[in-house]
Amino acid sequence: MFGLSREELAIFKELTTPHKIQDYLDTIPANLSKRGDTCFSPRMVLEKGRAHCIEGALIAATALWMHGEKPLLLDLKALDIDYDHVVALYKKNGYWGAISKTNHPVLRFRDPVYKSPRELALSYFHEYTFPKTGQKTLRSYSRPFSLKKFGTDWITSEKHLWDIAIALDDFPHYPIVPKGQEKYIRDLSDIELMASKLSEWERKDPRT
Repeated sequence: MFGLSREELAIFKELTTPHKIQDYLDTIPANLSKRGDTCFSPRMVLEKGRAHCIEGALIAATALWMHGEKPLLLDLKALDIDYDHVVALYKKNGYWGAISKTNHPVLRFRDPVYKSPRELALSYFHEYTFPKTGQKTLRSYSRPFSLKKFGTDWITSEKHLWDIAIALDDFPHYPIVPKGQEKYIRDLSDIELMASKLSEWERKDPRT
């Protein structure tokens, strides 16, 4: 299935629910790009043993697709000083949730309680901050982005999936901050900023 090996398929067959997918992603060391920028395919993530946000989202989307769900991504776009974030979307009883790979304490899994992708994207706004200043940086979100248009070869590709990353970045996005409201946005307080600097995987860890 999807061109996966028996060993790879065995891993994905166990990832039958969003909770199980998230639990699995949490065991994978964060890809801190110490060896250069990457956009690993799911096969490459399994081979390399590390993943950053879009790489984890591609793993999650593959697992959801294998178990009968749509392989959907959501791009969260930040100001230029910060990094964008990508999550995999899922739905339960008409409500949206998200599966997320991150090294930070807040840009994580979302339970399926959101009526729309916009509601879900807004749930990330308050804590989506630049760690050096506490400035809130999330500014837009994409429409749900289906991976079906790319076929299935990307799942086992040995090449970086820059085509998917670029297509997602170019996909229609919607603003989060209403016109004229930017000046009212408050930076994080000291204790919030302190909490935002927590990380799950340390840079000195050779697995990252």
